[in-house]
Amino acid sequence: MSHALVNSFDQVWPPFALIAGLLMMGRVAASDGLFESVGAQLARIPGGGVVMFAALMALVAIVTAVLNLDTSVVFLTPVLIHAARERGVKENAFLYGAIFMSNGASLLLPGSNLTNILVLTTSHVRSHVFAGQMFLPWIASIVVITLVLSIWCRKDLRSRPTGSVTTPPLRWGLGIVGIGLAVVLVLTLSSPALPILVAGVMLIGAQVLIARRLTGNEARRSLNARTLLILMSVALAFGVVARLWHGPAHLMSTLGPWAAAGIGAGLANVVNNLPAAVLLSSQPLHHPLTLLIGLDLGPNVFIIGALSSMLWLRIAHREGAHPSIRTFTTIGVVVTSCSMVVALVTLQLVAPRAF
Repeated sequence: MSHALVNSFDQVWPPFALIAGLLMMGRVAASDGLFESVGAQLARIPGGGVVMFAALMALVAIVTAVLNLDTSVVFLTPVLIHAARERGVKENAFLYGAIFMSNGASLLLPGSNLTNILVLTTSHVRSHVFAGQMFLPWIASIVVITLVLSIWCRKDLRSRPTGSVTTPPLRWGLGIVGIGLAVVLVLTLSSPALPILVAGVMLIGAQVLIARRLTGNEARRSLNARTLLILMSVALAFGVVARLWHGPAHLMSTLGPWAAAGIGAGLANVVNNLPAAVLLSSQPLHHPLTLLIGLDLGPNVFIIGALSSMLWLRIAHREGAHPSIRTFTTIGVVVTSCSMVVALVTLQLVAPRAF
């Protein structure tokens, strides 16, 4: 039992340390006005609602890849909602696009999604190798999600924007430093979790004490420490179960790549993708990348499938939006099935050995 607990802890703590560091870096960037300013600039792009939507989806995808999907959901959901309202475009595509794209664009870097690190910890795939193999599947999933949502809301997006967006001032500072540092550390270090956590603490401390663009309370809220500790405890418990009960590991050893993705997506929607990742990856995997496609893209079906989806629901209500869980699932089935198939086919074509 103690051996299983130690092994589970070794797998679980790095992702949560990394996400804590990235959340703090995201809070620093947000306090510099980076997300609001860039989002407003993209919302003013000429070409109508479709072009504006595609540009903002690209922003969500990039922020997700670099600073994690939870950071993207927390800081960009309000930006997209306000951009749609100020331009006089119906907000549905932007509201649901914020979460579907955040989940769907989390394939690129280990730090883009907690599940990536949980799985890669036992499969020993280096960050730059992972990014190279997942780059084209990442692009494919972004394109498919944008297309599906554009078709779904085509009438809304075809209407000519009537309003104008006020661009808040961008204050260049520690936010840009944090984003650049996050990319370098994730791509160059085999174990970037602790360095990114330390860097996040230092940057947010400097933002509070030196730049004075954050208060201590804002800094503490950005960490979501209670939520992270609860999720870490749940993941730790599932890790212990997986090491004492070898059924999940045996199942994964018998599955092909498509089945591994399907099991990952299915279990993620039943128990959340973080516990699912720990339960299915307690032992080295034959198909870690296809499992991650299921774990990352699969939670776009049910709202309980990912922490990001539950954060999105809370933030949307706070912004006066009224997302429907039924609509989330209805559109999510199409988004998930299309994006998973395209991502898996692309991975098979560009990295057949990994597949």
